[in-house]
Amino acid sequence: MSTATEGAPAVDAPRTDDPPRTAPLGRLLGAELRWVLRRPRTLVGLGLFALIPILISIGVAVAGSTGRGPGLITAIGGNGLVLPIAAMTLSLALLLPLAVSMAAADAIAGESAHGTLRGLLLSPVSRLRLVAMKAFGVLVVATLATLVVAVVGVVAGLVVVGGAEGQLVTLSGTAVGLGDALLRVGLVVVWVVGQLAAVGAVALAVSAVTEHPLVVLASVLGGLIVFGVLAAIPALEWLGPWLLTSGWGAGADALRDPLPLDGMIESSLRALCYVAVGMGLTTYRMLRRDA
Repeated sequence: MSTATEGAPAVDAPRTDDPPRTAPLGRLLGAELRWVLRRPRTLVGLGLFALIPILISIGVAVAGSTGRGPGLITAIGGNGLVLPIAAMTLSLALLLPLAVSMAAADAIAGESAHGTLRGLLLSPVSRLRLVAMKAFGVLVVATLATLVVAVVGVVAGLVVVGGAEGQLVTLSGTAVGLGDALLRVGLVVVWVVGQLAAVGAVALAVSAVTEHPLVVLASVLGGLIVFGVLAAIPALEWLGPWLLTSGWGAGADALRDPLPLDGMIESSLRALCYVAVGMGLTTYRMLRRDA
């Protein structure tokens, strides 16, 4: 007996054992970028970082040339191109690490506290890509915060303080042109972002083992403060090569002529070691974490 389907080509039944398709890495990074930039605390933080060089420039302009001493702030008077480097160096002491630590705390611990991390772990996205997404978001915050300080610092230095006829007068007493000065500012930006990447990697490692964002902030900022105290004790000088904060004054070397790079290179290599350890611990924890 014939049927309606007699002679029709056979149709394969849908397979149920095919692995779920995962989104391209570019789409995942774009989604993380939008999520980071839409957070109110990120926008507020960037606005506050823009105020730092503005307030410094206003203070220097009001004080005039009455300042004395070899410090970075007194070197800004009449020499506005020092401002962005000084602002980044001063912000690196606490404010920039605070912003990066907050981003890392929200990235994993914050997601876990709000119950959204479980959905990410159950989604068809590999754990390695998830770690890459979160690390990318933290790096974006670090880069944007540093760029805001640098760009606003250059503008405020030239407009409010004055640019010494478009030149940068170094701490060595020599003058370099505007192009060379901007290259030095860019070098410090890259160096500062590298130091913040190390802070972010450690913060992500802590964030991966807790569900409380405040624990991440307390651990990372407390650790940086302890590092600073240990570096200030002469009897513990042998700990210097192991402490991340011990090289954070190297940014001021960009204001010397000829430009010494030893301090920046050494601190960058140290930061790279912290990045490797922090991201390794984060990846290990996320690969073993239950959904």
